[in-house]
Parts: sequence; structure tokens; C-alpha cells
Amino acid sequence: MLNQNQTPLIDALKVSISRAHAPFYTPGHKRGAGISPILTDLLGKEVFRADLTELAELDHLFTPESAILAAQELAAVAFGAEKTWFLVNGSTCGIEAAILATCGMNDKIILPRNVHSSVISGLILSGAIPTFINPEYDQDLDFAHSITPEAVKTALAKSPDAKAVLTVYPTYDGICGDLSAIAQITHQNHIPLIVDEAHGAHFAFHPHLPTSALTAGADLTIQSIHKTLGAMTQASMLHIQGNRIDIDRLNKSLQLVQSTSPSFVLLASLDAARQQMAINGELLMSQTLQLAEAARSKISQIPGLSVLDIPPTLLKKGGFVDLDQTRLTINISELGLTGFEAEEILNEMGVTSEFSSLQNMTFIISLGNMWTDIDALVQGLENLTRIPQLTSQYKLCRYSKLCRYSNDAIISHNMCISPREAFFANSEILPLEKTEERICAEIVCLYPPGIPVLMPGEIITKSALEYLLQIQSLGGFITGCLDTSLRSVKVIKT
Repeated sequence: MLNQNQTPLIDALKVSISRAHAPFYTPGHKRGAGISPILTDLLGKEVFRADLTELAELDHLFTPESAILAAQELAAVAFGAEKTWFLVNGSTCGIEAAILATCGMNDKIILPRNVHSSVISGLILSGAIPTFINPEYDQDLDFAHSITPEAVKTALAKSPDAKAVLTVYPTYDGICGDLSAIAQITHQNHIPLIVDEAHGAHFAFHPHLPTSALTAGADLTIQSIHKTLGAMTQASMLHIQGNRIDIDRLNKSLQLVQSTSPSFVLLASLDAARQQMAINGELLMSQTLQLAEAARSKISQIPGLSVLDIPPTLLKKGGFVDLDQTRLTINISELGLTGFEAEEILNEMGVTSEFSSLQNMTFIISLGNMWTDIDALVQGLENLTRIPQLTSQYKLCRYSKLCRYSNDAIISHNMCISPREAFFANSEILPLEKTEERICAEIVCLYPPGIPVLMPGEIITKSALEYLLQIQSLGGFITGCLDTSLRSVKVIKT
């Protein structure tokens, strides 16, 4: 039995930091001696002493034999995996490697249309052909649920030669679909289930949180440990179980998308976050859930606001069977504000959300929050509801004027060519008004959460353009494309 109190990477880093020697290796700042004083004034000196390369005593990320290997083995046990890899390029590289490890050129992969842009990057790198499923969409509340088991079953019947199924669990709003049923259907077709579990790294550590993806039967799952646990930004993990994933191919795929100069500060933060959760995870999550419940209860009593909650048993469907209670999604449309405007107002009050949409704001409550944060959030939202409707500072819009497109109308399913073919094809940049019915040659996302409205290889529809323009006019942020002002879009040259 492995001792979860151990921190092999941190221990090795301490030894390396304390070793007296003349450094003639990268990085160039030589254990902080050459760092600009401006940066040391901001961050202190100690962190730079730990910014080391793959020295002999620190192990190698791609062929670990000592400290990294031991840390990954401890993480596998803590998170319920058979094998775990540390990621220093975020969950993005894990998702790309998962697709590369399971799909080759022109292989089909089944996935929801509301995937993160990193999935599209994986399709471009691998040459895989996406078979998209639209997730269930709540048009009144303006957010997507998960894909359903029935939709996966139908897609597999139409594409029995698919090499993998990929799904998002949980969604950005904390919504969890019936992953166990999806895993069962996927495995009946003898292919692996890949799960983008970027926002669910904490699920394994408390019984009142949704079932973790591995427990539900996922073959491979990618978690952003930095998003909901105590690792540093960009530090993530990839876990596998079973024999449906070729480990050698996965290793090679990770080498394609991970840095050859991994940050040992990031790696050490993964080691520390694992130890913290393995030893005190249930207590920390209990405290986090208490904060979330208090916030949920108080906010639900504020007139004009409604908080997303788990649907009653009789109303549960395959696309929404559970909810991460540490994720607060608050509908503010009755106030006559968009989520973007409400976010701006709350920012000025000293309260910052994770992201906003037309009708909602989403807040992440994690082990780093305190009661004072909850008090500030509740007070800020109470103040938000008291703002006079006739104000010159904010352009308030009426609820009836908010964009009410259905998900099917916004998102195109007219994939003319593969994302890879579109990415490498000859292209041209046209004014936005001249791009309707042309083949898109770039990713156009709303960020956060980074879900593409347009992607390479798809026909650009009028409804998608209208949606993007309205989102932009109401304060949304467009990213992924060359022209983020959205005056022009890159298309395939005809």
C-alpha cells in the first residue's frame, strides 16, 4: 500500500534546491540569480530556486524512473486510476493526446458539439473525422446539458466504425449526464470512452459530489487539477483504466504535445495537490460544499435571481442526472441585464465570476474560498438587484430581447471537409457579411468557456453569424479567430 503522505517530487525538488553547486544548465536565470528584480519584488526569490530543468535527481517527464514516476503512481491510487500521467501543458494537451492515441487519419470519433476548442485541435492534429451530437439544450435558461445515452447509441448505429466516443463531464455549469450508461453503450461497441473531466477533478473525494468519470466507467479522463483543486494554473492529469487504450501510443502522443522542458514548479504543485486531497480531501470538500450550500440558499431568496439546481427525480433525463453543487449558475435575466453586464457590475463591486453568458453567471466555489467570499458574493448580488432600471452607466436590455436561438439553429452540422483538411487548405479573409454559406477555415469561440460556434470545415450559417454578433454587442468575448473584432472571418478559398 502506497503512503499518500509522501510527496516524492517535492522531496526531490528540496534536495536539488539545497545542493550547493555551480549551475551550467538551463534555465538561464540560474536558480533565480538572473531574474529581473521587478519579478522578484512581485513573487519573491524562492520560487525561482525551484524553477529547475530535468536534472538527474529530478527525473524525466517522458521516461520517468524516480520522483515523477512515484508521484504519478500515488496520484493514480488517489484518483482511482490504473495509471496516471502529469500534464504541464494543461488539459488541452491531454485531450489532444487522447484523440491522437485513439484516432488516425479519417477515423471517426463521436463527440458533443459543445466540446472545448482543444478537441478541435486534436481533430486537426490527428486527421480524425468528427461525428457530432448536439447536447440537450435548455432554450429558456440558455445552457446546454450533456449528450444522452440514446444519442450516443444512435450515433454509434450510424457510425459503427467509430474509434472512440468523447464527452464532456461535467459541463462548464456543473451539469452531469448519465456517464455510466454512455460508458456501457460505448463498451458494447468495443471502443474507448474519453472524458473531458477538466472541471471534475474533485469528484473522487466526497460522496455528495457526482460520480467520478473513472468510477462511471471511463477508459481515459483528463482533469484540470488547477481548476477545482490546489495545483497551479496549467497543471493537469490524465488517467486511464482498462485495456482499451494503447499505452505506448498514448505515451508517444503525449510527447508530441507536451513541452520537453517541463516546469518542475507545476509538477510539484500536482504532487502537493494529490497529497492534500488524499489525506484531507473529504474534509476539504465537506467545507467547500457547506460554503456552496450557504451561498445557494441565500441567493435563492434574492428576488429576481434563480439558481440552477438538481432536477427532481421525475424530471431527470439522460442529459442532466446530477449537478456539481460547488458550481453556482445564476440566471439574472429577470433583472433586465445580460450576464455580461452583470459580470461587469459585480467586478466593480469586487466580486469576480468564472464566466457569464446571455442570461447566466457561473461561479466556482472551491477549497480556496472562505466565508468572507460567500458574504461578498451574496451582498454583491443583492446590490445588483437594487440597481435602478433607468441608468446611464449600463445599457440594460429587456429579457424578451435576449438571443433565443435554439442550439440547433446556432450550431452548424454541415461539415463539408475535415477540420484538418480545412486547417491546411488555401484560405482567404473576407468581410463578415460575405462569409455566409462559405466553409470556415478557423475556430471562432466564445471565451470562456472556449466552445466553438464555428470551426474549420463547417458551413458558416446566417444564424451562427447573428448569434456571434449579438453576443459581441452585449459584451461577450470572441476568441480563437484571427480577427477577434469579428469584422472578418477566414474561409476556404474557392
